[in-house]
Amino acid sequence: MSKKDPNAVFSKYRPHPWHGIEVGKTPPRLVNAFIEISPFDGIKYEIDKESGFLKVDRPQLSSSLPPALYGFIPQTYCDKRVAALTTNAKKGDGDPLDICVFSERPIARSDIIVPSRIIGGFRMIDKGEADDKIIAVVESDPFYFDVKTLAELSPVLRNRLEHYLRPTS
Repeated sequence: MSKKDPNAVFSKYRPHPWHGIEVGKTPPRLVNAFIEISPFDGIKYEIDKESGFLKVDRPQLSSSLPPALYGFIPQTYCDKRVAALTTNAKKGDGDPLDICVFSERPIARSDIIVPSRIIGGFRMIDKGEADDKIIAVVESDPFYFDVKTLAELSPVLRNRLEHYLRPTS
């Protein structure tokens, strides 16, 4: 049991990715990304909120694979404050903030922590709920050293990301 929350159950050997991992060095610029899906995954995985382990959510709905690492920022929560930033959102989705992280070198694993530098984001609504996507690059990746904003990211990568994130219905 955690001393902070007597109702929370965490393993002393593996911290819960959402609550037990630090948000990052200097948020909001430098954050940790917990990766659920790699660009090689045809399956959508999500964190199991109770156990902290990855679980299969569903096969990807299209033949499009993620163009970047996909996961969430620990110790964040998409709720009223995030929803208030989007005019048509009724509420936040109740999940941690989603993050897509670009790396010049292939990272084929999920269930990892990636120190990331935020370069922008997309305001998104899914079924009336705010579901924003934060966009970042691997903090120590020399290929993206000069990329400071989403506008400086390759237009090809931006288009792939927008296509992947576009709602299917």
